[in-house]
Amino acid sequence: MDVTDPRSENSRDVRSAVIKLLALSMIFFTALGSFHLFDWDEINFAEAAREMLVTKEYLNVQIDFQPFWEKPPFFFWLQAISMKIFGINEFAARLPNAVFGVIYLLTFYFIGRRWHGHRFGLMWALLYFSTLLPHIYFRTGIIDPVFNFFILMSVYYTSLVAEGKAGNRGALLAGIMSGMSVITKGPVGFLILVLTAALVFIFRKFRSIPDIKYFLIFIAGLLMPISIWLGAELYFHGTEIIVRFVRYQVELFSQPVAGHGQPFYYHFVVVLLGCFPSSVFGLSRLITNKNDSDQAWMSVWMRALFWVVLILFSLSTTKIVHYSSLTWPPLAYLAARQLEDLRMPLPKITAWLYLLLAFLWTMALTGVPCLLANKELLLSYIKDTLTRDMLSGDTGLSGYEWIAGLFFGVGCMLVFYRLRKNNPLRAVAIQSVVTAVVLTYFALAVVPAIENITQGPAVRFFRSLQGQDVYVQTYGYKSYAQYFYSAKKQGLKPKYHDQDWLLRGNTDKPVYIVTRSTFTDLDSMPWFKLTAVERGFKFYRRDPGMPQIR
Repeated sequence: MDVTDPRSENSRDVRSAVIKLLALSMIFFTALGSFHLFDWDEINFAEAAREMLVTKEYLNVQIDFQPFWEKPPFFFWLQAISMKIFGINEFAARLPNAVFGVIYLLTFYFIGRRWHGHRFGLMWALLYFSTLLPHIYFRTGIIDPVFNFFILMSVYYTSLVAEGKAGNRGALLAGIMSGMSVITKGPVGFLILVLTAALVFIFRKFRSIPDIKYFLIFIAGLLMPISIWLGAELYFHGTEIIVRFVRYQVELFSQPVAGHGQPFYYHFVVVLLGCFPSSVFGLSRLITNKNDSDQAWMSVWMRALFWVVLILFSLSTTKIVHYSSLTWPPLAYLAARQLEDLRMPLPKITAWLYLLLAFLWTMALTGVPCLLANKELLLSYIKDTLTRDMLSGDTGLSGYEWIAGLFFGVGCMLVFYRLRKNNPLRAVAIQSVVTAVVLTYFALAVVPAIENITQGPAVRFFRSLQGQDVYVQTYGYKSYAQYFYSAKKQGLKPKYHDQDWLLRGNTDKPVYIVTRSTFTDLDSMPWFKLTAVERGFKFYRRDPGMPQIR
């Protein structure tokens, strides 16, 4: 019998595990404010939360004080609460996900402990913590960590009901969690649950379909959070926002949005490389149930969830790294199952794949800082003018950041040694520490340099305009930084949204325009004065009134 009665375990072990996980998860709160928010998603979402605080309209999601129908409001409520407490800044925008990072680890421990015992629960939580992309994920200001948590829990409670391990309460919680996913990011949360359950039922030849009463209870739970949001939207704003919201969700799957089209195999590569080391250990369990015990039902649901998400977002024409992020928890679960059953010798394919990916990541973590610190080597191979402009100037790196990559490589060798000694829990614990140390150092030392190269001058310029009675906009490229970092005020003239009016109209305030350094359109407008050029950006100003040719 694989399931362990929690009451039979030493309470001291449970307290020890919780304290360890809490201590480790505190690392998520470091470096949250050490660099600016990144365009587009981080700044976009933070701006929606900021405008909630400015307008006091917490149901009406807005960007640039215009209706924003792409996302429901729940995540922005979390950010707005955080900003209300800690101020409108990067730390506050990213804090909700750091909090959810703690929730994830504790959830994995207690679910894993319930069905597989204390050791497995700790293994699952530590393995997820030590995996590269999830670790980065909780230091961002994107929606997906919160969104995925609700989907994951809806799948979990649905599986309990389907397997006869929960009743009315489980069905209600499954519905509520699914409803919360919908008001966090959209109907795809419900779709993923339906597809996952359908895949399991097909695999089981429809032998485990719950009684109809559980479906009714589930629907009641699903409608609880959704009806609150939709009811309020219909009452205050009518149907327009809802119709446009649904239309946008369809566009995400039917055509590339915002230039994010990628090949079909994109997410397969992301998961394999970005989910090291979980991808190494979970690979065999993704295909077969071999060696699973009597708790194989949970592996079946986790495997189904993984494949549904991976294939669904591979078919979607819009592909971004975090779109497949819901594959990461089930992958870590399956990897923990594999490590729990690990017997020596370590399978050759597992050993070689671990060493290969460890080597590739070591090269990346040492190579990127080296190249940025010695950018002359890069410039000799780069012909693109904009990229060369962005790399001009001091990167701010000391030249020793590559040592973190070397530390990562040495740590992986120690992990491999522990695996060879058939001590997977100790190996995963070491991997957790190595990942935490290296990625925290990168967040403090390397990521700020990358952010400065890619967008730093523009963000600093927008920030310098805070409190000034001016118009500020970008031209020739899309950004949300001008709204958030200039702390754009409510109540500007509606004509502000007309780019042609800003460029050629009879304006009542100074106009500042930021373009990429390779754009020359404004150079042909003599009423614009070029005030600065810095690292791939040009900064222009025009005085109020009708354009005057100088």
